[in-house]
Amino acid sequence: MANDALRRTPPPIDPDFYGWFSTLTEEESATRLAVRRVMEEVVAPVVNACWQAEEFPHALRAAFRGMDLLDGWYHDVPGPPAVARAVISMEMARVDPGSASFFGVHAGLCMGSIALAGSDAQKAEWLPALRRWEKVGAFGLTEPDVGSGTAGGLTMRCRRDGDGWVLDGQKKWIGNATFADVVVIWARGEEPGAVHGFLVRTENPDYAVEKITGKIAQRTVQSGLITLDGCRVPESDRLPGANTFKDVARILRVGRAGVAWQAVGCAMGAYEHAVRYAREREQFGRPIGGFQLIQQKLVTMLGNITAMLGMALRVTRMQEDGTQRDEHSALAKQFCAAKCRETVALARDLMGGNGILLEHGAARLFADAEAIYSYEGTNEMNTLIVGRAITGLSAFV
Repeated sequence: MANDALRRTPPPIDPDFYGWFSTLTEEESATRLAVRRVMEEVVAPVVNACWQAEEFPHALRAAFRGMDLLDGWYHDVPGPPAVARAVISMEMARVDPGSASFFGVHAGLCMGSIALAGSDAQKAEWLPALRRWEKVGAFGLTEPDVGSGTAGGLTMRCRRDGDGWVLDGQKKWIGNATFADVVVIWARGEEPGAVHGFLVRTENPDYAVEKITGKIAQRTVQSGLITLDGCRVPESDRLPGANTFKDVARILRVGRAGVAWQAVGCAMGAYEHAVRYAREREQFGRPIGGFQLIQQKLVTMLGNITAMLGMALRVTRMQEDGTQRDEHSALAKQFCAAKCRETVALARDLMGGNGILLEHGAARLFADAEAIYSYEGTNEMNTLIVGRAITGLSAFV
């Protein structure tokens, strides 16, 4: 009788098995649920079509305009409210990791660069418009031949020329680059160890961007190959607080923890799709969720998410209280991205052949997790950062 009752009224699908969300403040909870509603109502109905067409769901930007989502960001303090930003990324990635990447680039990397390294005039010009989503920002660091080695290998060059600067080089994998209004471009200066940041306006006639197509992951992200050939930028658009790669690292430290939350959200979405499928799909006369091997997959997925969520929340609270170090955010990104990859693979596997179809939800998240695993520091690079902290010995080449 108990089993019959359970089948008639199944328990809610809840990936927060240990109640981590109950530790959020009322404001953090309200933000999370508001973003969840937008993602469910605006993005979920169109995301598969957008993913197939390699298009961004631009209706999301319009929806955010009416939410005052970034209203309190980057005013008295250089960073956004850490946990609020984290749960926004999580809820977006739960439906579409590509949308979470769009948000992280705009509200984290671009706005963060201006807030941390910009002049008062630059902050006044750009931050209000970026908060209101009237303008869209991007962040240009990675290059065609330089990924993990950006700290010592930037090939984009900048040189002083009269009252301005000239930039030469390329940037690759730059999210939002095809429709952004401003791109933060990082370039190597003429002095030893000099790295400068510039606010390159995309209306600049020397700004050229080509959309990167043919991706198997995060196809809703509009990734661009930017070419600057003798691009002239006024001194007023150079970030005065960015002069070495250490200044870049301050910004990346925040972004790395944010990607851990993208991994949490992507895994949660895959788990929810898998549970629904296990309850509805029948084989041998009953739902496959009643088979032991299927339940084993679901329990492994839930365990992964529970651990990921706890680690991500703790490292973000450390960010808020000022105790987070590079190795803390590196471990969160390394662990969560790896467990996300395992979780989405289990979800796809649970669905058998149907798991490769977009209509069942897991396939897209399975593919998108590959990008999460690789960007904002590869698994290997983050492993070496943590390994150095453990042993006191650097294994970097």
